[in-house]
Amino acid sequence: MSKYLQNAFKYLKNCTFGGVFLAGIFMTFCGGLNGQDAIYSQYYASPLHLNSAFTGNTESPFVAINYRKQWPGLNNAYNTYSVSYDQFFTNLNSGFGLSILSDNAGDGILVTNKISGFYAYRLRINRDTYLKLGIEAGVFQTRLDWDKLVFYDSIDPETGPGLLTEENIPLNTNLAYFDISSGLMIVNPKYYGGISLKHLNTPDQNFYDTNSNIFTGLPLRITLHGGTEIPILLGNNLFRGAFFSPSILLVKQGNFYQVNAGAFVNYDAFLFGLSYRQSGRNGDALIGTVGVRYGIFKIGYSYDLTISRLGFDSGGAHELSVVFNFDTDKESIYNDCLNLFR
Repeated sequence: MSKYLQNAFKYLKNCTFGGVFLAGIFMTFCGGLNGQDAIYSQYYASPLHLNSAFTGNTESPFVAINYRKQWPGLNNAYNTYSVSYDQFFTNLNSGFGLSILSDNAGDGILVTNKISGFYAYRLRINRDTYLKLGIEAGVFQTRLDWDKLVFYDSIDPETGPGLLTEENIPLNTNLAYFDISSGLMIVNPKYYGGISLKHLNTPDQNFYDTNSNIFTGLPLRITLHGGTEIPILLGNNLFRGAFFSPSILLVKQGNFYQVNAGAFVNYDAFLFGLSYRQSGRNGDALIGTVGVRYGIFKIGYSYDLTISRLGFDSGGAHELSVVFNFDTDKESIYNDCLNLFR
């Protein structure tokens, strides 16, 4: 933490987290440092955001709606929303998709919107194994609300924030930039695994041209993921069956990395899961998940219990997913282990 931010914290620590967070947003996104992507705990319910190679995971339309509220105890630190559609077209041996995502940081201080198109081609290796290569092309729009920022020189030791700051407002507080990503997966009935490379062109997010000589753009995000599906009970017309699905997710972006490891149990229409997230060298959260399916409709809820030094006052993170899978009556046609993602 810089001396600038430490001095601000001395005054604000007995007030609300909001002031510190406002200064932190500025230091992170305006001062030339790198930011990281929002990552869903229920990544299996938002597969396009995990890896573009998931595009076309069903032969009928697949629509996913996702919402994440992270650290609600810290003045609405992060809210992320997204909706996506994708579908596989057999005659083209390809999947196509579309996604809209909005990330609100600091109760509106920094808002990022993104719209992306997806394409994936499926290459069958043998009867049970295939490769999928995906690509994502999107456009970001990032808006900074300068008036909500709090700086050290605007804080009066007696009365608090209110003085005029000498910080210079950027000439442009609304940025737009192009982004491209790709992904690869291998899938068969016993296991799946993949790699995703986000922000291949490392787009420039800098609000200040004066820092362009030290700013390297949005860091490349590398994601490795894999898992398996172990049948427990076979399904029939009245019972969907049951399976156990352990999985692992590794993400690295700039100096940040995290590991998610956990397992899910699906019994008929019900889903239960428990995962652990490690962030850097520190334990970050325990993630509990419950879900239920009815016809084409599936809803899931998860809660991230913070176990890091941030503490319980952060409020953890709540996540809600709503999925419409119009392929639900065709589940038996898939000879793979991706039922968790459908």
